[in-house]
Amino acid sequence: MAVETELKLRIAPEHLARLKRHPFLRALSGERAVTRQLYSVYFDTPDLRLHHERMALRLRRVGKQWLQTLKGGGGVRAGLHQRNEWETPVDGERLDFAVLEAAGASALSSSLRKQVQPLFVTDFTRSIRMLQFEGATIELSLDSGEIRAGKRSHIISELELELKSGEPLQLYRLALALLDIVPLEIEATSKAEYGYRLHHPVSAQVSKAQLPKLAAATPLGEALQSMIWSCLLHLQANVSGAVSKSDDEYLHQVRVALRRLRVVLGMTRKYRGDAELESLRGMVAELGTTLGRSREWDVFVTQVLPGLRQDMRHDKLLSTIVRRSEVQRKQAHQRVQAVLQAGDFQRLLLRFGAWMYGAYWHDNVVRDDLSSFAATVMHKRSRKLGRYGEHIVGDTDARELHRLRIACKNLRYSSDLFAPLYAAEQTTPYLKALAKLQDTLGVFNDHAVALRLLDELELGAAHIALIRKRILQGDAQRLALLRKAWKKLMAQADFW
Repeated sequence: MAVETELKLRIAPEHLARLKRHPFLRALSGERAVTRQLYSVYFDTPDLRLHHERMALRLRRVGKQWLQTLKGGGGVRAGLHQRNEWETPVDGERLDFAVLEAAGASALSSSLRKQVQPLFVTDFTRSIRMLQFEGATIELSLDSGEIRAGKRSHIISELELELKSGEPLQLYRLALALLDIVPLEIEATSKAEYGYRLHHPVSAQVSKAQLPKLAAATPLGEALQSMIWSCLLHLQANVSGAVSKSDDEYLHQVRVALRRLRVVLGMTRKYRGDAELESLRGMVAELGTTLGRSREWDVFVTQVLPGLRQDMRHDKLLSTIVRRSEVQRKQAHQRVQAVLQAGDFQRLLLRFGAWMYGAYWHDNVVRDDLSSFAATVMHKRSRKLGRYGEHIVGDTDARELHRLRIACKNLRYSSDLFAPLYAAEQTTPYLKALAKLQDTLGVFNDHAVALRLLDELELGAAHIALIRKRILQGDAQRLALLRKAWKKLMAQADFW
């Protein structure tokens, strides 16, 4: 069995042709590229049992030779695919399970063997170069072709960087160098996964944050890495939907992932300082602010304005506001698409990958206990929340509510990430009360943002005053709900 470690990147066909001829590749390789035609047939049961168990079984024709491959396990992090792989030659276009098992692959049940059938094929040209880069040996594959399942097809235009010797860090550093030559995008989806999507189309779904698996004995550095990886996975899983605007929730989840990532990076600073960490943290903050503009217009159009319609159903002013807001919203969406498809965003993801596999996590490792670190972080953030929350019992203003919301958000995401270290009966009531407070504060923030956005619509002063009055109606009642949510949180015992 071999462990395959490769970084996949999407590339437009015209840029693929340009990269093939670029002198940078020739400078890293002493040999000419080798071109092969690869034709593969993927197998599974009618109920996709192998796919559900995260396995892929294929026959591949390379020249006159047929190779049988079973892949399984592993995962994808920032485009880096790591999987167990068993590959053996076979006689002709037929599966030989005995040969697979002899190579060390897990035995497949006889019932499964009887049910496997061809599902889809990949048919592409691969140009291969062996590169020497910063002491690592990396196989570069430039692939061009298609995946077919029945009458459906998907174009293949990508490059793969497979690590033959060295560290994953070198894959990301090489990808960053290639990004200086041609536009590239991290590819988290394998050819096999695209084939399954063709064979069995399913509607895309918004991805929510997944908590990393932590235990008290988990080393602190490993725990922080797991948190960062979970945030990056959450981010990447929703980017495509945010770009296509198939649902506003995709962009919301992208922003949530960025906020959670900022919180984790803030905790990581306490673990150990680092210049690249500070740079990445600043870029994440800037990206979150940029994307926030589109989210603000989404909330204004889909949540604030519908509330006004009930009271101003026949008001021409409202129609003007709706029309102008939709124009602003569309422009903000276009900016989101441009930002998430830009090279700078891909560079950010690749830099994260390089940093996550770099020296920061190996040199001068801090030995702090995870539980003690978690308790310290949550205690400090709880105290800050308490200081800001003191003003809720009396009069308050937008600035105080904003500071309170940020403190609440930081404590909630920290508590949520560390929750696996504690019993559910300890964490659940506290986290629910914290989430309720954050949601209530979010409504106040939405209204504060709405008042600011009104100023951008170029309405008359009298008209703005009228709409402001409408938006702010009911704030007294919302403030009572906020105080109630605060008291409920204060009644909860700290679970750490």
